[in-house]
Amino acid sequence: MNNANYPQIDLLQWKQVGEGGNGKTYVNPSAPGQILKVNNARLSALEAVKHEYDVSKAVEGLGISVPQIYHIVRVGDAYATISQLIKDKKSLSRICHDQPERTEEMARLLCRKGKKLFSTPCDTGFFPSRKEQVLWAIDHAGFVSKKNRRIIRSFAESIPEKTTCVHGDFQTGNIIQSGDSFYWIDLDRFAYGDPMFDIGHLFQICKVYAPMKRVQDIFHMTQEQFGRFWDAFAKEYTGEEDHSAFDALAGKFACLDVIVRTYFVKPTFMEKLFFGMHVRKLVKEYYAEV
Repeated sequence: MNNANYPQIDLLQWKQVGEGGNGKTYVNPSAPGQILKVNNARLSALEAVKHEYDVSKAVEGLGISVPQIYHIVRVGDAYATISQLIKDKKSLSRICHDQPERTEEMARLLCRKGKKLFSTPCDTGFFPSRKEQVLWAIDHAGFVSKKNRRIIRSFAESIPEKTTCVHGDFQTGNIIQSGDSFYWIDLDRFAYGDPMFDIGHLFQICKVYAPMKRVQDIFHMTQEQFGRFWDAFAKEYTGEEDHSAFDALAGKFACLDVIVRTYFVKPTFMEKLFFGMHVRKLVKEYYAEV
Protein backbone atom coordinates (compact mmCIF):
# COMPACT_ATOMS: atom_id res chain seq x y z
CA MET A 1 0.00 0.00 0.00
CA ASN A 2 1.53 3.36 -1.00
CA ASN A 3 1.62 6.65 0.89
CA ALA A 4 -1.48 7.97 -0.88
CA ASN A 5 -3.60 5.45 1.02
CA TYR A 6 -2.75 7.11 4.34
CA PRO A 7 -4.13 10.66 4.82
CA GLN A 8 -1.74 13.43 5.81
CA ILE A 9 -2.39 15.07 9.21
CA ASP A 10 -1.55 18.71 9.91
CA LEU A 11 -0.15 18.54 13.43
CA LEU A 12 -0.75 22.28 13.92
CA GLN A 13 -4.46 21.50 14.16
CA TRP A 14 -3.89 19.09 17.03
CA LYS A 15 -3.13 19.83 20.69
CA GLN A 16 -0.65 17.68 22.61
CA VAL A 17 -2.24 16.09 25.67
CA GLY A 18 0.24 13.42 26.66
CA GLU A 19 3.77 12.09 26.37
CA GLY A 20 5.30 8.74 27.27
CA GLY A 21 8.43 6.76 26.65
CA ASN A 22 7.38 5.84 23.10
CA GLY A 23 5.77 9.03 21.80
CA LYS A 24 3.18 11.80 22.15
CA THR A 25 -0.61 12.01 21.92
CA TYR A 26 -2.83 14.78 20.53
CA VAL A 27 -6.50 15.73 20.27
CA ASN A 28 -8.39 17.91 17.81
CA PRO A 29 -11.73 19.68 18.55
CA SER A 30 -12.85 18.91 15.01
CA ALA A 31 -12.29 15.18 15.57
CA PRO A 32 -14.24 14.45 18.77
CA GLY A 33 -13.80 11.04 20.27
CA GLN A 34 -10.42 10.51 18.56
CA ILE A 35 -6.81 10.67 19.69
CA LEU A 36 -3.68 10.88 17.54
CA LYS A 37 -0.61 8.95 18.67
CA VAL A 38 2.72 9.91 17.12
CA ASN A 39 5.55 7.57 18.03
CA ASN A 40 9.16 8.60 18.49
CA ALA A 41 11.31 8.53 15.36
CA ARG A 42 12.50 4.95 15.67
CA LEU A 43 8.93 3.67 16.00
CA SER A 44 7.24 5.86 13.41
CA ALA A 45 8.09 3.94 10.24
CA LEU A 46 5.17 2.39 8.38
CA GLU A 47 6.19 -1.16 9.27
CA ALA A 48 6.20 -0.38 13.02
CA VAL A 49 2.93 1.54 12.95
CA LYS A 50 1.21 -1.09 10.77
CA HIS A 51 2.34 -3.71 13.27
CA GLU A 52 0.88 -1.65 16.12
CA TYR A 53 -2.41 -1.34 14.23
CA ASP A 54 -2.64 -5.06 13.42
CA VAL A 55 -1.74 -6.08 16.97
CA SER A 56 -4.36 -3.81 18.49
CA LYS A 57 -7.04 -5.33 16.27
CA ALA A 58 -5.87 -8.85 17.15
CA VAL A 59 -5.80 -8.18 20.90
CA GLU A 60 -9.31 -6.76 20.71
CA GLY A 61 -10.31 -9.97 18.96
CA LEU A 62 -9.17 -11.96 22.01
CA GLY A 63 -11.81 -10.18 24.11
CA ILE A 64 -9.27 -8.02 25.92
CA SER A 65 -10.38 -4.47 26.67
CA VAL A 66 -8.39 -2.02 24.53
CA PRO A 67 -9.22 1.33 22.92
CA GLN A 68 -10.45 0.85 19.36
CA ILE A 69 -7.88 1.76 16.73
CA TYR A 70 -9.35 3.42 13.62
CA HIS A 71 -6.78 4.54 11.05
CA ILE A 72 -3.13 4.83 10.10
CA VAL A 73 -2.19 8.37 9.06
CA ARG A 74 0.91 10.33 8.09
CA VAL A 75 2.40 13.21 10.07
CA GLY A 76 5.05 14.70 7.84
CA ASP A 77 7.32 11.80 6.87
CA ALA A 78 6.25 9.73 9.89
CA TYR A 79 3.30 7.41 10.36
CA ALA A 80 0.88 7.52 13.28
CA THR A 81 -2.47 6.12 14.43
CA ILE A 82 -5.87 7.56 15.26
CA SER A 83 -7.73 5.69 17.97
CA GLN A 84 -10.72 5.92 20.27
CA LEU A 85 -10.37 8.73 22.79
CA ILE A 86 -11.12 7.38 26.24
CA LYS A 87 -12.73 10.27 28.10
CA ASP A 88 -11.63 11.23 31.61
CA LYS A 89 -8.98 8.54 31.56
CA LYS A 90 -6.14 8.19 34.01
CA SER A 91 -3.29 5.72 33.97
CA LEU A 92 -2.46 3.93 37.18
CA SER A 93 0.74 5.98 37.19
CA ARG A 94 -1.22 9.21 37.19
CA ILE A 95 -3.57 7.97 39.92
CA CYS A 96 -0.56 7.09 42.08
CA HIS A 97 0.85 10.56 41.46
CA ASP A 98 -2.38 12.41 42.20
CA GLN A 99 -3.33 10.21 45.17
CA PRO A 100 -0.15 8.69 46.63
CA GLU A 101 -2.15 7.04 49.40
CA ARG A 102 -3.71 4.79 46.73
CA THR A 103 -0.39 3.39 45.52
CA GLU A 104 -0.89 -0.02 47.15
CA GLU A 105 -4.49 -0.16 45.93
CA MET A 106 -3.32 0.44 42.35
CA ALA A 107 -0.65 -2.25 42.70
CA ARG A 108 -3.25 -4.80 43.76
CA LEU A 109 -5.51 -3.70 40.91
CA LEU A 110 -2.70 -4.16 38.36
CA CYS A 111 -2.07 -7.58 39.81
CA ARG A 112 -5.71 -8.63 39.40
CA LYS A 113 -5.92 -7.27 35.86
CA GLY A 114 -2.60 -8.88 35.06
CA LYS A 115 -3.68 -12.29 36.30
CA LYS A 116 -6.74 -12.09 34.08
CA LEU A 117 -4.55 -11.18 31.10
CA PHE A 118 -2.07 -13.96 31.90
CA SER A 119 -4.88 -16.53 31.94
CA THR A 120 -6.25 -15.50 28.51
CA PRO A 121 -5.41 -18.00 25.73
CA CYS A 122 -3.39 -16.26 23.02
CA ASP A 123 -3.56 -16.61 19.25
CA THR A 124 -0.25 -18.42 18.76
CA GLY A 125 -0.71 -18.30 15.00
CA PHE A 126 -0.58 -14.50 14.97
CA PHE A 127 1.37 -13.53 18.09
CA PRO A 128 5.02 -14.49 18.67
CA SER A 129 6.55 -16.52 21.47
CA ARG A 130 8.27 -14.26 24.00
CA LYS A 131 10.66 -17.10 24.86
CA GLU A 132 11.77 -17.40 21.23
CA GLN A 133 12.26 -13.62 21.06
CA VAL A 134 14.39 -13.74 24.21
CA LEU A 135 16.55 -16.61 22.94
CA TRP A 136 17.16 -14.75 19.67
CA ALA A 137 18.06 -11.58 21.56
CA ILE A 138 20.50 -13.41 23.84
CA ASP A 139 22.35 -14.79 20.82
CA HIS A 140 22.60 -11.30 19.29
CA ALA A 141 23.35 -9.27 22.44
CA GLY A 142 26.91 -8.13 21.80
CA PHE A 143 26.94 -6.09 25.00
CA VAL A 144 26.76 -9.32 27.07
CA SER A 145 29.93 -11.29 27.78
CA LYS A 146 30.15 -14.87 26.52
CA LYS A 147 30.22 -16.15 30.10
CA ASN A 148 27.10 -14.24 31.09
CA ARG A 149 25.38 -15.12 27.84
CA ARG A 150 25.89 -18.80 28.63
CA ILE A 151 24.48 -18.36 32.15
CA ILE A 152 21.48 -16.36 30.96
CA ARG A 153 20.70 -18.66 28.04
CA SER A 154 20.73 -21.72 30.30
CA PHE A 155 18.04 -20.11 32.43
CA ALA A 156 16.00 -18.89 29.45
CA GLU A 157 15.97 -22.37 27.89
CA SER A 158 14.53 -23.79 31.13
CA ILE A 159 11.46 -21.51 31.03
CA PRO A 160 8.36 -23.55 30.12
CA GLU A 161 6.55 -22.38 27.01
CA LYS A 162 3.06 -21.14 27.80
CA THR A 163 0.37 -20.10 25.33
CA THR A 164 -1.40 -17.43 27.37
CA CYS A 165 -1.08 -13.69 26.84
CA VAL A 166 1.70 -11.38 27.97
CA HIS A 167 1.60 -7.64 27.37
CA GLY A 168 5.27 -6.97 26.68
CA ASP A 169 5.32 -3.58 28.44
CA PHE A 170 3.49 -4.45 31.64
CA GLN A 171 3.60 -1.39 33.89
CA THR A 172 1.54 1.33 35.54
CA GLY A 173 1.36 3.58 32.48
CA ASN A 174 -0.14 0.97 30.18
CA ILE A 175 -3.45 0.35 31.86
CA ILE A 176 -5.90 3.23 32.01
CA GLN A 177 -9.11 3.78 33.92
CA SER A 178 -12.24 5.59 32.77
CA GLY A 179 -15.11 5.34 35.21
CA ASP A 180 -15.55 1.66 35.99
CA SER A 181 -13.74 0.55 32.82
CA PHE A 182 -10.08 -0.35 32.31
CA TYR A 183 -8.14 -0.57 29.05
CA TRP A 184 -4.73 -1.95 28.09
CA ILE A 185 -2.68 0.33 25.82
CA ASP A 186 0.69 0.25 23.97
CA LEU A 187 0.32 -3.31 22.72
CA ASP A 188 3.07 -3.50 20.10
CA ARG A 189 5.10 -6.09 22.08
CA PHE A 190 2.15 -8.34 22.88
CA ALA A 191 3.02 -12.05 22.76
CA TYR A 192 2.42 -15.37 24.45
CA GLY A 193 4.54 -16.88 27.17
CA ASP A 194 5.27 -17.17 30.87
CA PRO A 195 3.71 -14.32 32.90
CA MET A 196 7.07 -13.80 34.58
CA PHE A 197 8.30 -12.09 31.40
CA ASP A 198 5.82 -9.30 32.14
CA ILE A 199 6.46 -9.37 35.87
CA GLY A 200 10.19 -9.12 35.28
CA HIS A 201 9.55 -5.96 33.28
CA LEU A 202 7.56 -4.45 36.15
CA PHE A 203 10.30 -5.44 38.60
CA GLN A 204 12.83 -3.75 36.33
CA ILE A 205 10.97 -0.46 36.56
CA CYS A 206 10.04 -0.62 40.25
CA LYS A 207 13.30 -1.97 41.63
CA VAL A 208 16.12 -1.46 39.10
CA TYR A 209 15.30 1.73 37.19
CA ALA A 210 13.30 3.47 39.95
CA PRO A 211 16.22 5.63 41.20
CA MET A 212 16.51 7.27 37.76
CA LYS A 213 14.88 10.70 37.52
CA ARG A 214 13.85 10.16 33.90
CA VAL A 215 11.96 7.02 34.91
CA GLN A 216 10.31 8.84 37.80
CA ASP A 217 9.28 11.63 35.43
CA ILE A 218 7.84 9.22 32.84
CA PHE A 219 5.75 7.33 35.39
CA HIS A 220 4.96 10.31 37.66
CA MET A 221 6.08 8.31 40.68
CA THR A 222 8.82 8.65 43.29
CA GLN A 223 11.37 5.98 44.07
CA GLU A 224 9.64 5.41 47.40
CA GLN A 225 6.32 4.87 45.61
CA PHE A 226 7.87 2.39 43.20
CA GLY A 227 9.08 0.39 46.18
CA ARG A 228 5.67 0.44 47.84
CA PHE A 229 4.01 -0.48 44.56
CA TRP A 230 6.22 -3.51 44.02
CA ASP A 231 5.82 -4.70 47.60
CA ALA A 232 2.02 -4.56 47.37
CA PHE A 233 2.00 -6.15 43.91
CA ALA A 234 4.26 -9.02 44.97
CA LYS A 235 2.23 -9.73 48.14
CA GLU A 236 -0.99 -9.76 46.13
CA TYR A 237 0.45 -11.96 43.37
CA THR A 238 2.02 -14.53 45.68
CA GLY A 239 -0.42 -14.33 48.59
CA GLU A 240 2.61 -14.21 50.87
CA GLU A 241 4.04 -11.50 53.11
CA ASP A 242 7.58 -12.74 52.37
CA HIS A 243 8.06 -12.43 48.61
CA SER A 244 11.85 -12.67 48.54
CA ALA A 245 11.84 -15.83 46.40
CA PHE A 246 9.42 -14.16 43.97
CA ASP A 247 11.71 -11.12 43.83
CA ALA A 248 14.71 -13.33 43.07
CA LEU A 249 12.87 -14.95 40.16
CA ALA A 250 11.63 -11.57 38.91
CA GLY A 251 15.23 -10.33 38.98
CA LYS A 252 16.26 -13.12 36.60
CA PHE A 253 13.45 -12.20 34.23
CA ALA A 254 14.40 -8.52 34.54
CA CYS A 255 17.76 -9.44 33.04
CA LEU A 256 15.97 -11.07 30.10
CA ASP A 257 13.85 -7.93 29.80
CA VAL A 258 16.95 -5.79 29.27
CA ILE A 259 18.19 -8.08 26.54
CA VAL A 260 14.91 -8.66 24.68
CA ARG A 261 14.58 -4.93 23.98
CA THR A 262 17.19 -5.44 21.27
CA TYR A 263 14.71 -7.69 19.45
CA PHE A 264 12.42 -4.72 18.89
CA VAL A 265 14.77 -1.76 18.44
CA LYS A 266 18.43 -1.71 17.47
CA PRO A 267 20.21 -0.06 20.42
CA THR A 268 22.50 2.92 20.04
CA PHE A 269 26.10 2.80 21.27
CA MET A 270 25.15 4.53 24.52
CA GLU A 271 22.19 2.20 25.03
CA LYS A 272 24.49 -0.80 24.60
CA LEU A 273 26.70 0.55 27.36
CA PHE A 274 23.66 1.12 29.57
CA PHE A 275 22.18 -2.33 28.88
CA GLY A 276 25.53 -4.04 29.37
CA MET A 277 25.98 -2.39 32.77
CA HIS A 278 22.55 -3.52 33.96
CA VAL A 279 22.94 -7.06 32.64
CA ARG A 280 26.21 -7.43 34.58
CA LYS A 281 24.54 -6.07 37.70
CA LEU A 282 21.51 -8.35 37.39
CA VAL A 283 23.55 -11.46 36.65
CA LYS A 284 25.76 -10.81 39.66
CA GLU A 285 22.76 -10.28 41.93
CA TYR A 286 20.24 -12.86 40.70
CA TYR A 287 22.01 -15.61 38.76
CA ALA A 288 23.99 -18.42 40.33
CA GLU A 289 26.96 -19.79 38.39
CA VAL A 290 26.05 -22.85 36.32
